[in-house]
Amino acid sequence: MKAILQNGIGGTDTLYMGEVDDFSAPINDEIIVKVKATALNRADIMQREGKYPAPEGESTILGLEFAGEIVAVGDNVEELQVGDRVAGLVGGGSYAEYVKTHELQVFKIPASMTYTEAAAIPEVFITADYCLTVLSIIDESSKVLIHAGASGVGTAAIQLAKLYEADTIFVTASANKHAACLALGADYAIDYKNEDFVEFVKTKTEGYGLDMILDFVGAAYFQKNLDCLAVDGQMVMLSFLGGFKVPSANLIPIISKRLMIAGVTIRNQSRYFKEARTENLKELLEYFESGTLKPVIDAVYNWTEVRAAHEYMESNQNIGKIVLEVSD
Repeated sequence: MKAILQNGIGGTDTLYMGEVDDFSAPINDEIIVKVKATALNRADIMQREGKYPAPEGESTILGLEFAGEIVAVGDNVEELQVGDRVAGLVGGGSYAEYVKTHELQVFKIPASMTYTEAAAIPEVFITADYCLTVLSIIDESSKVLIHAGASGVGTAAIQLAKLYEADTIFVTASANKHAACLALGADYAIDYKNEDFVEFVKTKTEGYGLDMILDFVGAAYFQKNLDCLAVDGQMVMLSFLGGFKVPSANLIPIISKRLMIAGVTIRNQSRYFKEARTENLKELLEYFESGTLKPVIDAVYNWTEVRAAHEYMESNQNIGKIVLEVSD
């Protein structure tokens, strides 16, 4: 089968279209899916650069999510059949013509949704929902700050926070991305380049602060995040775009305000974790069908244009997801 392969680690010039062996026939609860579309994630760029290798036992081919059509099923598959349209997560390998995964790790694509739209859902909505409902507790009184609000996870988190009736949703984003974030349900958009989000939040909350922060920045925002969290506030960290070493920090707020700090990655979790989170995602499908939730897609490329797609993500211009359509 064809796949996007890599000649060493480095820039986009290392990516090329090649061929790898087909999968063996599926057994037990395995399914094989012909990939129609896959989506980019920051993890793909980090892996390409040699900073985020595939977990042990997973495909070393790039790609963490897919949408496509089932072409083969194992003997113990109960709910799915050949021809079903499905989407889901994998630990690697979705930049390819086919993926092999497990029945419970996918969801059926709603009839009204295209493969391209479905490919933009699994990674960001599963991640955002896990952060908002498991690693933190969000309710109608919650004041939430989502850093990188225009990112894939950010655009999903805004919509989910709105769905879960958060009291106030703040985001940080470049000024040219504010309108998109507000249209998705954010109450306030902060220009992180020209505004101090700590002062902005304290003013708008009359000194109360935040109940929850979703952070992608890391070191550069660590102290500021601690300073604007309210008593019993929670912070979930997903990335370190602003560095991973904090040269100095005042940790007193962690204890004095009883703060909870958690970190999350989805890729290196077990298949059983991914199956459980996929089951939770299935409960949200009715909101996608009604239009309450939607995949936010900035750009669509043919997978032969993968280098250009990676370069576009690296430019940080996108609002939402970048999707690769997989052609025969």
